[in-house]
Parts: sequence; structure tokens; C-alpha cells
Amino acid sequence: MPQINNSVCEEHNFNRLFRTYSKSIRNFIFYKCGNENEANDITQEAFIKLWTNCKNVPFEKAKSFLYTVANNAFLNTVAHQKVVLKYAEKQPKNKASNETPQFILEEQEYMMKLQTAIANLTEAQRTAFLLNRIDGKKYKEIAEMLNISVKAVEKRISGALICLRKEIENI
Repeated sequence: MPQINNSVCEEHNFNRLFRTYSKSIRNFIFYKCGNENEANDITQEAFIKLWTNCKNVPFEKAKSFLYTVANNAFLNTVAHQKVVLKYAEKQPKNKASNETPQFILEEQEYMMKLQTAIANLTEAQRTAFLLNRIDGKKYKEIAEMLNISVKAVEKRISGALICLRKEIENI
């Protein structure tokens, strides 16, 4: 029988789990989908599911449960997100600026090429790369989050860097 002090169902324990893991789960999903609102929604959904199933989830397994639920929720919505991202990429951006039209055009072209280069990475490469470079996660942390070996993380990030260098070389 689990100890009462370590029950996920206790509000202070649940709040502690939320404070500890909500930001990293949100970032993990954001790097996978590229949509901040969707990442927030999926993170919230994962914590709701944890609360709903709190009696069935041991406190020690809560982190793994949250990442698994969040990843599964992402996989369930990935087709829709791809449509949204492709639509957003095709929309012109209207913003007033004091920059020269040539500078604005070059900046837009560069940003499109950079976004395309990152989008062209495999999901595995993009996720590992962004978790490391943007979130500052160590390889070991990424390996735990993705449930893979540290060597696999190294290979994914190395592959991402090679692909990005090739793409950026042409920019």
C-alpha cells in the first residue's frame, strides 16, 4: 500500500509535481509541435489526466506518466498541427517598420529558410536539438524525457547539426 505522504492525490504533492514539471513538459511539446497554445493545452491535459488517475499513479512514476500522456496527446493531434503550420507559413506577415524594403525582404527570406531548415529535420532530431539548444537540457535529461539512450540523443543532435549546416550554408 503506498504511503499517504507520497500520494499524487494530495493537493500539495500534485502542486509540487506541477511546479516541477509543467514548464519542461510544455517546452518538450512545444519543440515537437511548434505551437505554443497547443503545447499549453497538451500540458494542461496531461496534468488533468494525472489528477483524474491520481489513485492509480504512484508518486515515483508521476513524471513518466506526465511525459507519456503529453507525448501521446501530441501524437493524436500531429496531423492537425501540420496543416495549421503549413497554412501559417504561407500567410504574409504585415508589420510596419522603419527598415528598408530590401532589408525586410532579406530578413523574411532568411527567417523562412531557417524555419524550413529546422522543419526539414526529422521530428526526433528537431526535438532533441531544440531541447538541448533552446531549453538548455543536458543529453542525459533529454534521454530520460524521450526514453532513449544518451548515445541516441548524441546521434540525433549530431544529425541535426549536419543537416542545418548544409541548409544554412546555402542561405
